[in-house]
Amino acid sequence: MSTIESSQDLVLRFYQAFDDRTLDRALDLLAPNFVAHQAGMLELLDGEGFKQFGLSFYTAFGEGQHRFDEIVAAGDRVVTCGTFTATHLGPFQGLPPTGRQISLAVMHIDRVENGKIVEHWGQGDALGLMQQLGIVFVPGPKLLPHLLRSAVTRWF
Repeated sequence: MSTIESSQDLVLRFYQAFDDRTLDRALDLLAPNFVAHQAGMLELLDGEGFKQFGLSFYTAFGEGQHRFDEIVAAGDRVVTCGTFTATHLGPFQGLPPTGRQISLAVMHIDRVENGKIVEHWGQGDALGLMQQLGIVFVPGPKLLPHLLRSAVTRWF
């Protein structure tokens, strides 16, 4: 098996362990010097921070499954693009469980070194997730007059 194939296999085992709810097995695939770049977070996460971030999803969204439509491995990086589906069964960022099914578009880049994941970049559709959980965003004061003007223009 080539290095690229084994890196791809390692990354897929990581996500499968997460989906199988064997978090310890997933975390064993991370290097001691692991860092994560998560969209929307200003600071890098170390292994412990990433574990806490993962636990918040793990406990809030039961029956979670990743389905990857694209997997690209080149050099020491593996890119996975697809969908994470789950049921909102636990508290998440102050929101009580809704019981709703969610489908979240995700994209990850994982860098592998010496048989461990050493770096992760993660992007998920946070706005889509919030909308699926029933969070409605209200336009700010600068946008509201424009939206009202536009609506009135369409009516007349």
